[in-house]
Amino acid sequence: MRAISHFVNGQALEGQSGRFGDVFNPNTGEVQARAPLATEAELDAAVQAAAAAQVGWAATNPQRRARVMFEFKRLVERDMNALAEILSSEHGKVIADSKGDIQRGLEVIEFACGIPHVLKGEYTEGAGPGIDVYSMRQPLGVCAGITPFNFPAMIPMWMFGIAIAVGNSFILKPSEKDPTVPVKLAELMMEAGAPAGVLNVVHGDKTAVDAILTHPLIRAVSFVGSSDIAHYVYQTGAAHGKRVQAMGGAKNHGIVMPDADLDQVVKDLSGAAFGSAGERCMALPVVVPVGRKTGDELRERMVAEIETLKVGISTDPAAHYGPVVGAAHRAKIADYIQLGVAEGAELVVDGRDFALQGFENGFFIGPSLFDGVTKGMKTYQEEIFGPVLQIVRAESFEEALSLPSEHQYGNGVAIFTRNGRAAREFASRVNVGMVGINVPIPVPVAYHTFGGWKRSAFGDTNQHGVEGVKFYTKVKTITARWPEGDHEGDAFVIPTMK
Repeated sequence: MRAISHFVNGQALEGQSGRFGDVFNPNTGEVQARAPLATEAELDAAVQAAAAAQVGWAATNPQRRARVMFEFKRLVERDMNALAEILSSEHGKVIADSKGDIQRGLEVIEFACGIPHVLKGEYTEGAGPGIDVYSMRQPLGVCAGITPFNFPAMIPMWMFGIAIAVGNSFILKPSEKDPTVPVKLAELMMEAGAPAGVLNVVHGDKTAVDAILTHPLIRAVSFVGSSDIAHYVYQTGAAHGKRVQAMGGAKNHGIVMPDADLDQVVKDLSGAAFGSAGERCMALPVVVPVGRKTGDELRERMVAEIETLKVGISTDPAAHYGPVVGAAHRAKIADYIQLGVAEGAELVVDGRDFALQGFENGFFIGPSLFDGVTKGMKTYQEEIFGPVLQIVRAESFEEALSLPSEHQYGNGVAIFTRNGRAAREFASRVNVGMVGINVPIPVPVAYHTFGGWKRSAFGDTNQHGVEGVKFYTKVKTITARWPEGDHEGDAFVIPTMK
C-alpha cells in the first residue's frame, strides 16, 4: 500500500502520530494509500519552517517571485497528464474534469504572475505643504489554507498562489481523502525555485485544523468546505486574532424563463447538475422553471437528456461523470433521495440502484431527478452534493427571484432568458454573491473574485483576484516631509546588479 508523507521545509516527512486516513480508489472501492494525520507538534514544525523561510522570501523582489510563479505554471502544465491521472484515481472525477480542476487553478497562478503590478501602492504628491503620502502592501507572514476533497488542485492553487506571490509562506492542509496532488504541487513549487519552507503540506483531521486556527504565528486562514465547519473556522480563527475567509456550502438555483432556449438550458443543466457527480459548490442542483408550460417541457426534456448520460470509471473518456469520493458520501446522497420521497416530492428518475459492471464495489450512483419539490422540504434547504437535480416550480418572475434570495445559501445563481431587461433586473435584485446570465456555473475568471453570500461565506474578503491580494497583505501608509537644507555634497548612486 502506498504511503503518503507530509511535505515540510522542502522534504517529505513521515507522520509520527500513528494515526492515518484511508485514501480510496472510488472506482474500485479499494484502499490504495494512507495519509498521516498530524499532531500539534508536527503542525508546529511546519509553521516554524514557514516562519523561517518567509523573512527571506518577503525580501525577494516581486519580479523574482513572479518568475517562480511563471516556472511553477510551466512545470504543472508539463505534468498535467500525470497529475490528472492521480487526481482522478483518488477523487473519482473523470480525467477531463481533473484537467479542468488543474487548469482553473493555473488561471489564478497566471494572475499571480502579474503580482508586481498588483502590489503597486498609491502616491499623492503635495498632500500638504511639502508633504507626500504613499502606501505599500506588505505580506502578513505565515498563512494557511484548509481545502476540501472536491477540488484538490484548483482550490489549493487559488489560495497559495496569491499568498506566496505577495511574499507570504504557506501551510496547506488538504483533504485527507485525496491528498497526493497537493503534495505534488508543493514539490513542483520547490522545483520552480521557491525556497524550502515557503510551501508546506500537512495532512490531518480536526487536530490539525484546530492547531492551525490557534497557532500564534499563523496570521491568516483560508477555508473551503461545509457551512457548519466554515462558521466554526471563522469564529475560532477570528477569536485567535487571525484574518479568516471561510467559504461554505451552496444550493445554487437556475431560473428558466418562458423565453429561454430550452435546448441550451437542458445541455447546461446536464453538465452543471450532474458533472463531477454533483460534487461542486458551484453545481446547479435546483432548477426553477417559470410557468407550467415551461416546467412540463423542461421536465420531459431533462428525462430524455438523463437517459443519454454515461456513468463510468474515471479513466473512461466517454463517461460524463465517475464515482463519488467515498462509500459514506454515496450513502448520504441515497439517504437524501429517500428523504425527498418521504417529503412528498416526485422521484422522476432514481439513480440509487445504478451499478457498473465489473466495478460493483465502486462508489457509483446514477443521476436522479425530482419534480414537485417545495421550499419547505429539508432536501431543498440542505446541500446534497451529489448527482441530484430538483425541479422547484414558480408561477412568476417574482416568485422565482424570491427562492434563491430567501435561501440560507447564497453562493451562485443563474437565469436563462432572452430578455435583457429581465436578466438585468434579476442580476441587480437577487440576494446571491455570483450570478450567471445564460451561464450555468458562474465561477468568475481568475482576475475577478470568487465568493458567496449568507451561509455560503464567512468573512469580508473573497477568493483570488484583487480581493485575494487584499486578504493576504496588509496596507502601510506613509506621510513624509523632508526638511529644507543644503543639498550640496549629497551622493547619488546608480544601483547595480548584485
